[in-house]
Amino acid sequence: MATQNKNKLKRLFKELQPGQVVTSSWLEELGISRNLKKYYLESGWLEPVGRGAYKKPGDVVEWQGALNALQKQEKKEIHVGGLSALTLQGLSHYSRLSYETLYLYGPSNTKLSKWFLDYNWKYNIFHKQTHFLPDNLAIKELDVRSVPVLVSTPERAILECLLLAPKKIDLTECYQILEGLVNLKPKLLSELLINCKSIKVKRVFLYMAEKANHHWFQFLKTDGINLGSGNRMLVENGVYNAKYLISIPGDLDEL
Repeated sequence: MATQNKNKLKRLFKELQPGQVVTSSWLEELGISRNLKKYYLESGWLEPVGRGAYKKPGDVVEWQGALNALQKQEKKEIHVGGLSALTLQGLSHYSRLSYETLYLYGPSNTKLSKWFLDYNWKYNIFHKQTHFLPDNLAIKELDVRSVPVLVSTPERAILECLLLAPKKIDLTECYQILEGLVNLKPKLLSELLINCKSIKVKRVFLYMAEKANHHWFQFLKTDGINLGSGNRMLVENGVYNAKYLISIPGDLDEL
């Protein structure tokens, strides 16, 4: 039995890479029982990150290692999106190498685990629960400090930014970011816009994309995009755009 337990510990350490987190459910998949886990903790071979999550002794874990555990071990449909996804791919207008906020997105019925929420990752964690886009469309794997995590592609990320604008993210900043997105894929964008459930997001994106006049704009399949009816007032005392039936900030209109 002792040899079997040692082999399990060796396997655990082999698969537990630096900077990563293991969860109770993953330990059970490795055949590590609660009693054996307790023994590892008491022996100093594992350290708790929170209730139900663990790391190597002395190892420094960051949000990407924890998010990897949520995605791969707990099978939660949560990804890095919006401004954070754009920043990780070098596409944010402003330098955000040190996040003030880490933007996470997922379906309406998916919650972050308590151990993740309780730990101090040195960032404000903002989790948007939404079904405004298909759950798995335009999401890819990206290595963040050698840890693979799921993030939005630039096409999805800019729409996620607009979902939070103007309350959480400035509309003018969104446009300035969009100005730099010269290589978006029109086919993927068209699919996202056709399936997008937010009328506001679709109207504002098309207004900004037309204003930026990128090469890809002319290849969008706009015929299948439902823009709804009625006006959308994004800001008070804004400038009204009759084509997209939206009121926008004056400083954005003047750009």
